[in-house]
Amino acid sequence: MATKSLRQATKGRERASEHEGFLRHQSYKWLKIALAISAAALLIYAFNDVQPKPNGGSIYGYITGTIGVGLILWLAWLGVRKRAITPGRWSLKSWTSAHVYLGLSLIVIGSLHTGFDFGWNVHTLAYVLMMLVIASGAFGIASYAMLPQALSANRGETTQIQMLDNLRMLDRQLNEAAQPLDAEGAAIVRMSLEDDPFGGGLIARLTGRYAKCGTRAALDAVRAHHVRQEGVADPYDHVEVLLERKKSSLSRIRKHLRLRALLEVWLYIHVPLTFALIAALVVHIVSVFYYW
Repeated sequence: MATKSLRQATKGRERASEHEGFLRHQSYKWLKIALAISAAALLIYAFNDVQPKPNGGSIYGYITGTIGVGLILWLAWLGVRKRAITPGRWSLKSWTSAHVYLGLSLIVIGSLHTGFDFGWNVHTLAYVLMMLVIASGAFGIASYAMLPQALSANRGETTQIQMLDNLRMLDRQLNEAAQPLDAEGAAIVRMSLEDDPFGGGLIARLTGRYAKCGTRAALDAVRAHHVRQEGVADPYDHVEVLLERKKSSLSRIRKHLRLRALLEVWLYIHVPLTFALIAALVVHIVSVFYYW
């Protein structure tokens, strides 16, 4: 019985660990480590009497600089680490948690390394790039914290494939409903059927605004062209209903794609900035040891 209870408790902890987010991983273990490192750096800086003023060329500056560069290179390895997901101490969740909190600790370590001595040079450029990398990473954290829930709420019980299938079904129904219409009515329906519902480029995808939406234009044209009459069956009524459904379906799909884009687009900024940062650091280190 004792062995069985122990196994059940172990399985319970494993299930809790599986559902635990990377920010809360192991009771904020990496947050505590990052805070301890930052506190130690601040404490030493406060009592370190560097003349004429704190700078990156002092012993303290070399130490914080070495720690900072080491952390940056180690954290950049996460992209490679994602390809080898393993359980245990260095699972992807643990690595990501360390990436987030140790990355934020670079704000303290990097700033103290500079001695707050900035200028128009490659050294300041490296610092600015580091802060931009951290800022883009923070945006990514916020995206992963909020957007998946919004995605799920917008999608409901349907998948992206099912939403697209529903859109194609509405197009078939619109094509059939347009057969009894006159030439002008058929041309209006073609505005919706021949339109690329997801055209407009990256800006449209990110904002969710499709200024040249053919379905919206067709719906406006039908409403302007046709006046409903109570008790009179009219093919335009059915077309208008289908266009309204398609507009609603498009709105839902476009919101889904917008949330997906926001969830991924930050990486197209974060990753190139990381490579630019590493290049600037190489120049920074070489220039320091060559000229100083």
